[in-house]
Formats: sequence, C-alpha cells, structure tokens
Amino acid sequence: MMYPLVLCSMIALGVIIAKYLTLFQAHRGTKKVLREVEELAASGDVEAAIQLAHTTPGPASAILLAGLRRIQAKTLGAGELEAAVATTGTIELGFLERGLVILATIANVAPLMGFLGTVAGMILAFAAIEAAGTVDATLVAGGIKVALLTTACGLVIAVPVNIAYNFFVTRIDRLIVNMEVGAQKVINMAWDLEDGGHINIVKKDKSSPSQVAAASKEGAVSE
Repeated sequence: MMYPLVLCSMIALGVIIAKYLTLFQAHRGTKKVLREVEELAASGDVEAAIQLAHTTPGPASAILLAGLRRIQAKTLGAGELEAAVATTGTIELGFLERGLVILATIANVAPLMGFLGTVAGMILAFAAIEAAGTVDATLVAGGIKVALLTTACGLVIAVPVNIAYNFFVTRIDRLIVNMEVGAQKVINMAWDLEDGGHINIVKKDKSSPSQVAAASKEGAVSE
C-alpha cells in the first residue's frame, strides 16, 4: 500500500507546484492593469488599452481584452459585450480550477488508503498468530508496524494537500472578484463611450412576430 501512497504524493506535489506558479502569474499585475486600462479607455486610447491587456497575463486581463476588442469594432449589438465577457470569464474560471479535483481526490483518498493498509497489517498480524498457535510479540510486530506506517503516511500526505487545496481555492476566489471588477469596468467603458458618441450599441427590435406581420400587411394594403 506504500507504493500507491508514494505515487499520490508525487502527483500532488507536481500539481501543487504547477498550480502555485499559475496562480502567481495570474495575480501579478492585476490591479495595475485594471487601473491603467480604465485610464487609457477613458482618454479614448482604446488601441493602447488593448495592447496593455494583451501583454498582461491573467484572467482579468483576458476579460478586459475580450471586451475592448468588441468596443474597438465601434458597433455592438445589445448584449454582445456582456455575452463576450461572460464567455471569457467561464473559460478563464475553468482554467483556474484545473487540477483542484486532483488535489481534492488525493486529500480524501490518501487517509483511506492508509486505513486500508492498517486493516491489511492487522490481518497479517492475526494470520501470523493463527499460524503459530501462540501469541508472540515478534510475530505481530511486523504487521502492526505496517499498519502504523501506512496510516501515518496517508495522513502526512493528506494534511498538506488539503491545506494547499484550501489555499488555492482562496486565491481563485480573489481572482474571481478581480474578474468581476474587470467585467464591470468594460461595461462601464462601453456606456461612457456610447454616451460620448464614440461607439454605437444597436438595440434589439422587441417587436413580436405578430406585430411585424401586421405592419407588413398594413404596408401592402396602403400600396
């Protein structure tokens, strides 16, 4: 049972290192890019804002980039900007949460594997007593040792993995807040630019099909 536990520890260590580097990169410069992109867009320099968002890694920058590229088109359909931002946010969130399932699985399974080793060790100990026909400490010591080692190993693996999982979840929650801030900033930019006449947001025609048909019929009669 020790070999699966060692394998779990190696997998968990690899995921923790990769996840830490990913989240560190995602967090770096987030507040700065949110502030500078808003300032550039407010001054009307959308091209510079797009370039800044493109060169800055992170989910907040990706959301800003998706929204600014729609704004750059000058003409937007109603709800188009919100849909683009929401889609980008969903993709980025999936990327951020990648690997968390592995950590959660190892944190839950490692103690169970240790307990399984404990049960196996106790079975070996009682089998040795049964075979010898007498109770001798040297007969059961090996089985009890295996039982204790596997239990301790499972707990040693599960505790730091669980701590790392909770740490990463907290960091991702902060990134989600930054993503929401970025999405709101992009929407506010679009509203301000529309008020200034720099872009045009085409409102959807809310006329029902029956109203459209009636209007067409009236036009045909008048002709």
